[in-house]
Amino acid sequence: MQKLDEKSWNTLKAKLARSKQIEKLDMGEPEKEYVLSRGVDILQLHATDFVRKRLAPAEPKNDGRQTPLKGHPVFIAQHATGTSDRDKLAKFHGIEKGTELEEKEISYIVDVIIRWIEEQTAGEPA
Repeated sequence: MQKLDEKSWNTLKAKLARSKQIEKLDMGEPEKEYVLSRGVDILQLHATDFVRKRLAPAEPKNDGRQTPLKGHPVFIAQHATGTSDRDKLAKFHGIEKGTELEEKEISYIVDVIIRWIEEQTAGEPA
């Protein structure tokens, strides 16, 4: 999987923080418990599956409304990181609309999602 370096991650977080489009979200206790009980490897599989099914097509079904705002830590992370639809992917990550996502782009998106989840659960008892 493609990894974000610290500088790129901090730059992205600053860009997201300035945006009025991105909701300021935090994971609640149920979501944190879900992450801690399943582990990051399982969340990575979930994130990859969601991205492949909901974002990877050139024209995703219901684009802009395909990612729920609750129900799974990955969904919350997608909204918090600008990876919930193709418009936000274009705006915040420079990933063009209208073309199917490449494996390196899927890997990058999953890395962003997992990085946010890891920050949300840092310091939580395992």
